[in-house]
Amino acid sequence: MKNKKERKKIWKETNINRNSHKNYIKMKKLIILFLLGIYAFAGVAQEADKIVGIWWNDEKTSKIQVENVDGKYIGTIIYMIPEKYENGEPPKDDENPDETLRDRSVLGLQILDGFNYNAKKKEWVDGTIYDPKSGNTYDCYAWLESDDLLKLKGFVAGIRWLGRSSEWYKTTL
Repeated sequence: MKNKKERKKIWKETNINRNSHKNYIKMKKLIILFLLGIYAFAGVAQEADKIVGIWWNDEKTSKIQVENVDGKYIGTIIYMIPEKYENGEPPKDDENPDETLRDRSVLGLQILDGFNYNAKKKEWVDGTIYDPKSGNTYDCYAWLESDDLLKLKGFVAGIRWLGRSSEWYKTTL
């Protein structure tokens, strides 16, 4: 029979090996969870960026470029059909409540601002939409009906059903 010192040494070595194996399993689980998290985040980011691109407004008079800027989605008018031009120039933002902005062109005007993607609802929320025809800015959310159809809903007083919907169609410049 082994003496007490030898038994203690064997017990320590065995215990160290068990702890090493346990730590190895824990580390392996953490790495797998980390990789799954990255994969899931990449999927959400890809879903969120489906809104990025160029869209016709519902009247097909303007093209709006939607892009991700610092994690928020914005939209800017980048094209207007020539029939909307006045004296060879794009229309002015003449209904803007700020009189100092009424001489600026609607072309190049940012009309969508501050949208965040909500992965659970699969919609872009917490944004605003500016209507150059009325000069009003509304709270807004948006969702994709299909890859080529973006629906937007501008609303007032925080009440989603109290507002107006619009459909935008994916296009190119």
